[in-house]
Amino acid sequence: MNKILIFSAPSGSGKSTIINHLLTKGLPIEFSISATSRAPRGNEKHGKEYYFLTSEEFRNRINNDDFVEYEEVYSGCFYGTLKSELTRVWGNNNSIVFDVDVKGGENLKRIFGDNALSIFIMPPSVEELRRRLIGRATDSMEKIEQRVAKASEEIEHSCNFDKVVINDNLDAAKSEAEQIVREFLAYNE
Repeated sequence: MNKILIFSAPSGSGKSTIINHLLTKGLPIEFSISATSRAPRGNEKHGKEYYFLTSEEFRNRINNDDFVEYEEVYSGCFYGTLKSELTRVWGNNNSIVFDVDVKGGENLKRIFGDNALSIFIMPPSVEELRRRLIGRATDSMEKIEQRVAKASEEIEHSCNFDKVVINDNLDAAKSEAEQIVREFLAYNE
C-alpha cells in the first residue's frame, strides 16, 4: 500500500532533524525532494535537499500539471511536490516522507486521506523558536522575524494534524516520532 508521512512545523522546530533521525532507522521510508523557487541555503544541492527552479520554471511546471500540491509560501517563493517524486519513491517500495509547510501538509492529507499520517512538530514556545533561528545564523533578523510571525499562524493549524510532537527535548521528540511512524507503517501492512 502506498503510504505517506507528512511532517510540518514552523521553521526552526527541529522537523528536519527528526526526519533525518527517522531516515537512519532502517524503516521502509524515503524522503520526497520538494521543488522550490528560493535560492539554495548553505551547502544545499539541487536534487538532494530540493529541486531548485526559477520562479518562471516553477510556474511552467504548475501550468503543465506537474505538481501534486504547491504553495506560494512568500510572495514569489514557491514550494511544491512533483508527481514524479511519488512515482520515484513508491517505485522503490518505500513510503514517502514529506517535509512541507503547514498548508502543503493539510493539502497532502486531504489528497491522500487514511494513506497519509500527518505529524506537526511543535516548538516549546515562539521565543525558543526565535532563539533557534538566530542560532542557525542562516537568515537576516528581518527574515527571522518574518518566520517567527508565520510560526504563530502555523501553530494555530496544528489541530488539523493527526499527531503533534512537542520538541522541548530533542531525544524524546525523535523517539516519539519514531514510535508514531512505526505504528502507522505496521498498520494494514
